[in-house]
Amino acid sequence: MSKPNVTIKGVKDGLVFILNDSCRYTDMVQELQQKMNQSHDKFFSGPAINVQVKLGSRIINDADREEISEIIGKRDNLHIQSIETNPPEGEEVPIEGVEEVKIIRAMIRSGQTVTHPGSVLLLGDVNPGGTIQAHGDIYVMGSLRGLAHAGFEGNEQAIITASYMQPTQLRIAGIISRPPDEWGIEEAHMEFAYVRDGAMEIDKMNQLFRIRPKGQNML
Repeated sequence: MSKPNVTIKGVKDGLVFILNDSCRYTDMVQELQQKMNQSHDKFFSGPAINVQVKLGSRIINDADREEISEIIGKRDNLHIQSIETNPPEGEEVPIEGVEEVKIIRAMIRSGQTVTHPGSVLLLGDVNPGGTIQAHGDIYVMGSLRGLAHAGFEGNEQAIITASYMQPTQLRIAGIISRPPDEWGIEEAHMEFAYVRDGAMEIDKMNQLFRIRPKGQNML
């Protein structure tokens, strides 16, 4: 019997949507839509329910993440708490001519701290009250709502990037960011933080090439 593309389980804190990571993305989305619209129609009409989405080893982009969120979010009583992906533990991403970047699969929750001696790519979210710190760069492929500290040992050339940038605080080396409402960017999507003239700046991701020319360490 083949593995279902979408499995929905009830847990203490709500529901867990387990999405098959070995099927085609389009097939998985089709089954998700079907279950939301038909087979589970009556089940999704009641009091508010928290939802965790588990993607297994599947890595998705922002458009896919938004599509999944919209399909589930059509049910007013379902509130997505997290969308998690779990690539192989300890995987390294080699980039020609630059240092390797450590992949960490995790959701960093309130009260948790993750530290890495090099640069780190987090596939997951940093929740408010959570902290991620690295001696090199920090790349968050998810929502950054907690604290991120790059250049932990004084490297002011380090950067912090996130798919959704709304942190409680950013630090690069010993420099602390201004409050998010002073950044001057209307949308908190795909941005990066860097140090210029002793102060932290925030810019859109498509401007990263201006401070990281080809051949320097970047993703």
